Amino acid sequence: MKYTDLLIQAESDLGLNTPFQKGQKITVKKCWHFTTDGNAIDRIFDDDEDFIAGMNRIYVVIHNYDILILAFCLMDTHIHFILYGELDACNRFMHEYIRRTSMHISSRHGEYRKLANIPIHYQTIDNDWYLKNAICYTIKNPPAAGLRYTHIDYPWSSGALYFRSKGYWTSPVHCIDEVHTQPTDLSIHKKRELLKVHITLDISNIKIIGNTIFPGEYVEYRLVEKLFKSPKGFNYFIYTSREEDIESKGGAISRLSIPIQEMRQYRNEICKDVFKVNTIRMLNVEQRLRLARILKSRYHSSIKQVARVCGLIPEEVKSLM
Repeated sequence: MKYTDLLIQAESDLGLNTPFQKGQKITVKKCWHFTTDGNAIDRIFDDDEDFIAGMNRIYVVIHNYDILILAFCLMDTHIHFILYGELDACNRFMHEYIRRTSMHISSRHGEYRKLANIPIHYQTIDNDWYLKNAICYTIKNPPAAGLRYTHIDYPWSSGALYFRSKGYWTSPVHCIDEVHTQPTDLSIHKKRELLKVHITLDISNIKIIGNTIFPGEYVEYRLVEKLFKSPKGFNYFIYTSREEDIESKGGAISRLSIPIQEMRQYRNEICKDVFKVNTIRMLNVEQRLRLARILKSRYHSSIKQVARVCGLIPEEVKSLM
């Protein structure tokens, strides 16, 4: 399907042409909230280089499918995508993205097929109210997880794209503006080398800041702005949307007592002090369970968080902790 035809169809299916009536929800079609299971592995992205590659990979993979991205967020242990399109196409996009991410992990970190069995979940989005909440929940993931970011300034999501001044994206170091920072001027060869893409994908006019493709190249943020209608409407849902609104649809909600990055630091220190090893990969299940009990006792954190940083499944260890 041509891109313009897909946009026209999306406006209709997302109810953007339906007259607004106060108190009435508008039906939405072919819209989905996809996530990976954050409890399945210790982490997907190790550092900025992994995140940058993960961002650029979205642009490369999306061109193989007749779907649109409305919002996304890459977290170190899981990912979120709000997608429009046929379910089969959206599902194939997610699996292909995970497959290529797993290949990157294997190549860079030597962990073969790390994401081969990671569960991928989706929720059906059937009305505009839930769509607005799902978008806001997705881009609010970093501050909800205790990271020291607002949804606007987290660099690995679409949160900074909506209702921004023309030419700007996220914090000043990443901005696209004639006075401040120009998009990186790379040759076609260098762009293909950076993105690891074949000659069939036209990348001649894409905006690249540093080594990162501008997310506006693959996120349909203008459709999202039409959905919320105004910055006031967008901010209303940003500040009033609740995790429970997503959880009631089957979403996985994390309630962390301290930032997970800080908990990982404590975990590593205990590994060295108690078990004389540098990584939890060297611990068996019994030792990991002991580690989890120590963390929970010392820092009064949730079972879900403790199990996650120890590489355990919360449902299996809940009764043992």
